[in-house]
Amino acid sequence: MEEEEEEEEEGLNCRAQAQLQGKVLFFTVCAAGIGGTFQYGYNISIINAPTTYIQRFINETWLERTGASLDSGVILLVWSFIVSIYSLGGLAGALIAGPMAIKLGRKTSLLLNNAFVIIAAVFSGFSRMAKSFEMIMLGRFFTGINAGVSMNIQPMYLGESAPKKVRGAVTLTSASFTALGLVLGQVVGIRELLGGEESWPLLLASNVVPGLIQLMTLPWLPESPRYLLIDRGDKESCICALQKLRGNDDLSSELEEMQAEQAAIKGQRAKRPWELFQNPAVRRQLITIIVLSSAMQLCGNDSMYFYASYVFQEAGIPYEKIQYLIIGTGCCELITAVTCNVIIERAGRRLLILGGYSLMAVWAIIFMVALSQQSRISWMPYLSMACIFAYILSFGIGPAGVTGVLPTEIFDQMSRPAAYMICGSLLWSNLFAVGMAFPFIVEGLAHFCYLPFFTVCVCTALYVSFFLPETKGKTFLEISKEFSKRNFKTQTREKFWKGPEEIKSTML
Repeated sequence: MEEEEEEEEEGLNCRAQAQLQGKVLFFTVCAAGIGGTFQYGYNISIINAPTTYIQRFINETWLERTGASLDSGVILLVWSFIVSIYSLGGLAGALIAGPMAIKLGRKTSLLLNNAFVIIAAVFSGFSRMAKSFEMIMLGRFFTGINAGVSMNIQPMYLGESAPKKVRGAVTLTSASFTALGLVLGQVVGIRELLGGEESWPLLLASNVVPGLIQLMTLPWLPESPRYLLIDRGDKESCICALQKLRGNDDLSSELEEMQAEQAAIKGQRAKRPWELFQNPAVRRQLITIIVLSSAMQLCGNDSMYFYASYVFQEAGIPYEKIQYLIIGTGCCELITAVTCNVIIERAGRRLLILGGYSLMAVWAIIFMVALSQQSRISWMPYLSMACIFAYILSFGIGPAGVTGVLPTEIFDQMSRPAAYMICGSLLWSNLFAVGMAFPFIVEGLAHFCYLPFFTVCVCTALYVSFFLPETKGKTFLEISKEFSKRNFKTQTREKFWKGPEEIKSTML
């Protein structure tokens, strides 16, 4: 009887430890996400609702200063700059994210990053009181810096903290929080809440709330164990962090794998972005993240939101109801992001990205045909509506989230921050470029404006099909070795020979 009671008690303790482990990892994901990639989606969507009010504020402010009104073209130019400067801030944030992650650590960088959003909230919140539309510009720029840092560091932090068997799902929560931020920004921005004429400064300043939540929760959670061991050489802190994240699980195999990676890169320092371009041993990895990070913005998913209002109007949806349908498009992205979290460890990374871009190419063709026939066939606007939802769903099921997972998995500890800097720079630069070019693409190609995006989707799907290996269920060392074999084959074909020691030093 006593033995049975002891076994039962031991079983209860094991279950309690497992639940504790799950809770710590869950809270780590939530605390990192709410002040991290959540802000990217939230700040993209909240700027849409007060467009008319802010444009009126710009004109009234200028009239009060100079006694003359601005031309509509100048107002539109100033407004476009307010929207676009968010991307420039994001680019700046992506460039400083790597050094921050290396010198301060993943968790500390996320915490300090909230200083940018607090400054942004002050500028935006008091802009009307100060009668300065320039303060809105500054607020958007600092908001962009915050988003740029978090988009790089959060997936790095979560990918390094998660166990191998759920690494993809945990890292992919970055996309789920982006989609959640997008939806909540759309909800908060409706006219009945903070999207009205009197409350738009509060709407722009409301991004401080997620930042404050992160400041109150994330300090209680552990730093990335890999950063502690490999970057700082602090084995005791690493074990302590692992014990918090894993409970009483056997840590020996995971710790052994980390130490093997630490030994493999011993004597190396953190790489700089330009050094990755000069290193043939990471050529395939670099090409992969360049292709996929560029395709994220060049595939035209964000431009679907541009067309949404027009298509809904053509379908006969009352104007006052369109804002609720727009929320529906954001919900589509959120649903698929959560679904992707559930299936990524079964389906794998490669299939989700390949399937996503392939479906997007199909919907792009149907969408262009539907747009060209809207004025002739009565039911075509409804087909266009279906294409908008289908395109966003296809993007969310793979490309939206898996793209952010790959840099964590295919680069070693010393190259990972630099890789994320390159990814972030491409993401924000292309976001800015598409935002500036899309009106001209629409004007030049009319109903066939999605032809460039169709081309991007097809080319990306072909690249993934031929060149991207599956990383599901593999350790970081196994993935690095697989890419090293591919890079070494390329080097052999090019007759680029290295000595054994040099190969070993650059293998990862």
